[in-house]
Amino acid sequence: MTLRRGAKVLLDAASVTINPGEKVGLVGRNGAGKSSLFALLNGTLHEDGGEYYVPPQWRLGQVAQDMPETEQSATDFVVEGDTALLAAQLEVSAAEATDDYDRMAHAYMELQDAGAHDAPARAQALILGLGFKTTELTHPVNSFSGGWRMRLQLARALMCPSDLLLLDEPTNHLDLDALVWLETWLKRYEGTIIVISHDREFLDAVSDVTLHIDATKLMRYGGNYSKFEDMRAEQMELQQNAYAKQQDKIAHLQKFIARFKAKASKAKQAQSRVKALDRMEKIAPLLAEADFTFEFKEPANLPNPMLAMQGVSFGYPAAEDAPPGTGPTVIVNHVSRSVLAGQRIGILGANGQGKSTLVKTVARALAPIGGELTEGKGLNVGYFAQQELDVLRPLDTPLEHMIRLVREMTAAGKMLGQATREQDLRSFLGTFNFGGDMVKQPVGSMSGGEKARLVLCMIVWQRPNLLLLDEPTNHLDLATREALSMALNEFEGTVMLVSHDRALLRAVCDEFWMVSRGGVAPFDGDLDDYQRYLLDEAKRQREAIKEASSSAAKAERKAQASAASPVKAKPAARGTLKRLLHDIEERMTTLQGEGGALEARLFAAPPPADYAELGMRLKLVNDELQMLEEQWLTVSDQLETATA
Repeated sequence: MTLRRGAKVLLDAASVTINPGEKVGLVGRNGAGKSSLFALLNGTLHEDGGEYYVPPQWRLGQVAQDMPETEQSATDFVVEGDTALLAAQLEVSAAEATDDYDRMAHAYMELQDAGAHDAPARAQALILGLGFKTTELTHPVNSFSGGWRMRLQLARALMCPSDLLLLDEPTNHLDLDALVWLETWLKRYEGTIIVISHDREFLDAVSDVTLHIDATKLMRYGGNYSKFEDMRAEQMELQQNAYAKQQDKIAHLQKFIARFKAKASKAKQAQSRVKALDRMEKIAPLLAEADFTFEFKEPANLPNPMLAMQGVSFGYPAAEDAPPGTGPTVIVNHVSRSVLAGQRIGILGANGQGKSTLVKTVARALAPIGGELTEGKGLNVGYFAQQELDVLRPLDTPLEHMIRLVREMTAAGKMLGQATREQDLRSFLGTFNFGGDMVKQPVGSMSGGEKARLVLCMIVWQRPNLLLLDEPTNHLDLATREALSMALNEFEGTVMLVSHDRALLRAVCDEFWMVSRGGVAPFDGDLDDYQRYLLDEAKRQREAIKEASSSAAKAERKAQASAASPVKAKPAARGTLKRLLHDIEERMTTLQGEGGALEARLFAAPPPADYAELGMRLKLVNDELQMLEEQWLTVSDQLETATA
């Protein structure tokens, strides 16, 4: 297959097969064509040559890239992502507008088969898994910030029944707890997944095949990203060796041709060597991907402790328009800890527990609500905020950002001997790959990765001794993440890091703080222990919301069954009612059998984890049985009336 974008050839006579059920990681350099390949898969682009085939019956799931603007509740918005359920609901509405009771009966059964009875609960499990609070389930979509709306778009895509799921950087707006939940969900997904991601541990966890776009070709590797790296390194070494051998052979042939081409006795042999040289399929020289590296300058001083917290409470002041007497919102209470020179602290905690609030307060973006926070003399903070890219000025160039930074630091008396001439600033920008015309390119036209690199550049130039990094990798590619990891390991100051990139946390941090239940404490364990903790917390949360919504859902199903039943409309044909009664009885028999088997397994005292899952399933079976029994009674009454 050949694929072009404008004049640029992205794929040239490329061939690959992806099999049903495979989990594929799509990798390649920026601009190699990953997003264009997704555009081909979703029908936005078409191949320019060759053949491309996807089974026509396959349903496609993908995350919409537009920012949703709607007053719908979060739950309703995600429920609508279930296209099969939506189609069944539309068919019910259409059937009810006719006198075709046979069609009506089938429409109600299709609605039931599409999972109408538990759709809100399924949607809410997705929403909660992606980090929302239970209190936010009914909030309007447009009341959330951009990053949270994109999480709702992701939940909506997961709600959609699909055979092929396309995920383009799904982890960008997620915290570590939501990321761990997403990995678990994707592992259970039964269809085919193709995912673009710059998070190596995420790719390792969810993929079993790696597809590499390189030099307009598609190369398939069996295995996850780490396996791909190993095989790719071996392949590159073999290619380099083969290239070197071929160069020796070419040099030998050329030497023979040059020596004997003029001699009649050797002319034939020389000519055959020329033909052999022409026929030789040249092995391309190995073009290694350009590495990007940078380093943090040595701090001018290292106060110890960097800062001390004594009974500090973190949170937000009362809003200006709040009613009189409204106090501040406290999220983390009474923290007494010190941050020492050279510490490398990873800050852990489930979403909403206060990680960013803690970092913002240390960074002076928020004032402490109470207690005493004492800074070491000469403390110089370098702060990378989650919203840092939003505060860059879109119309200004990288050079203008650096010039403004110089002015601000000079006015604040924080200059530490940095060179400030325009040429010096240009040279410094060049070390972060802002060379040539890029220093005068408006930031608004740059990619998220380029903006993040500019923010890092500005932080490094300030020569901080305390680095506060809140999700610094969201827009960084793998090469830049690797460069950041290396730079942080060489940094002589102190690091406090919030990140969902576990490879970065593992490489940089040697201790962890847990922000949880309104406090901060050391986390006694590694990231694998923390991952298990997050999965347990998510499971408890899912069980709580199912329990809480069970009564309301049952009442709603009962109301729907009585209000929407075809029986209440008009007497239907006896044959249609008999078929509907038969279908209900068959489903009840199936559920009764499943319920009996579940009860037997529960009586056999299974492990605690299985016990919870079995109990949850049994509850769902019993709820559906109760709903069907009510339907059976109603349809039986109607059949008696019709017969009479």
